[in-house]
Amino acid sequence: MRYLALFPVLAIVLSGCALFRQEAADARPGPVTGPSKAQPATETAPAVATTVLGARAVSAAALDRTTPEEKAAALSARATGGERQLGRVVVALGPPAEQGLWLSTALVKEVTQGRITTADGKSIAVELRPGTGAALLSLAAYQALGLPLTSLPEVTIFAR
Repeated sequence: MRYLALFPVLAIVLSGCALFRQEAADARPGPVTGPSKAQPATETAPAVATTVLGARAVSAAALDRTTPEEKAAALSARATGGERQLGRVVVALGPPAEQGLWLSTALVKEVTQGRITTADGKSIAVELRPGTGAALLSLAAYQALGLPLTSLPEVTIFAR
């Protein structure tokens, strides 16, 4: 029975809280329309140390350790009897730290020798490596074929 008397008192107290909240909303400042002496708020962040990218950058030529003779021999390789076409893929630049003339693709299940040709007819002998996902072509192969490093060329893959 005591609790029944407590409910009306609690309802009156809580309804009074709404009045205070309304007064606080009315007290917010409006937009400044005339001259003001107040300074605008500023936010500062701690200084960050930066370096010039060129100081640490390494050129593609410095990463490629394939000799010009190896590239020339790979470029002079022509189609041989018994080659089979595996398919056409769009290739991206593979990890520059992995040396050699290679192509990583899901079209092969084990390492084998092969050849790729570009849409403009350039051909190069490469090591075909099993891969997953997108096909990756080595930095040396990109450079030997004269492909821009940011391009995504379509190549035809042949296996021996």
